[in-house]
Amino acid sequence: MKISRHWKLLVATSFAAFSLTALAGVPAYAAPNTDVLLNSALRNFTNGDDAAGRADLRTLIGADPGHAEALALQAIWSDYAGDLPALADALARLNVVDPAMARGTHNVLGAVRAAVGTLPNPLPALVGPQTGIVVLGYGLLPDGSLRPELENRLTAAWLQSIAAPLSPIVVTGGNPQNGITEAEAMRHWLVAHGVPQSRISVESRAGSTVQNAVFSTRMLRDVGATSAVVVTSPNHIRRAVADFIVAGTHVVGAMTSLEQLVSQLPPPAKQAQHGIYLDATRTFQLSTAY
Repeated sequence: MKISRHWKLLVATSFAAFSLTALAGVPAYAAPNTDVLLNSALRNFTNGDDAAGRADLRTLIGADPGHAEALALQAIWSDYAGDLPALADALARLNVVDPAMARGTHNVLGAVRAAVGTLPNPLPALVGPQTGIVVLGYGLLPDGSLRPELENRLTAAWLQSIAAPLSPIVVTGGNPQNGITEAEAMRHWLVAHGVPQSRISVESRAGSTVQNAVFSTRMLRDVGATSAVVVTSPNHIRRAVADFIVAGTHVVGAMTSLEQLVSQLPPPAKQAQHGIYLDATRTFQLSTAY
């Protein structure tokens, strides 16, 4: 039986319409949202779920092989995990995609190693005017007065200022209480103990060790210092050293208060290094954002 041309066209049109209607109910393939994956990875690293964070990054890199930040993070956290093949692969790709970020990533890894090898040291360093002294803040009491540990840090900084009388001093810390920031409270203490006010630069915005490092690095450059002695507590010095190195400060001394000194002398176990990796990564991200 012959089918007229008109009916052939009608059948073909009906079939096409049916096919499109059926397909309309089938979701099309959606590429992974790289921003969502990146934020998920960062959240997992913050929460200590490094395996999940690295899995997020693998998915992200699979969808966007040239995503430089993801490659940098994959290299850093593969180093923490001891996954040398993944570390080498991420760095090799990053060297091609973004050589500057690759150099920054190498700097992060070097900073972490230097920090892990840092020993808390209560003795001042003999340095010249090109080396600044940076004192890191510690939360004030509600009335704006100093907590005992901050006084311990300031005592160490005072001794360092005597050993290096020409070194400029940066006091860093925001977090105001009763209208006074950590940095202002530290400046008052140092001046009251005989340190000339003209030696002291006040950095009163920082709300974290990461910001201490980034903001103080700029201030050190402004006063002509090319390196620094970092002064803080023994249980804080390694994170601080890593952050300052990543921020671009050459750390030549790590002076600490005496509190808990002995317990902090042994190098931290791998799990205890997590905070150093996390802080160094955040410093790298903040530094490259400016």
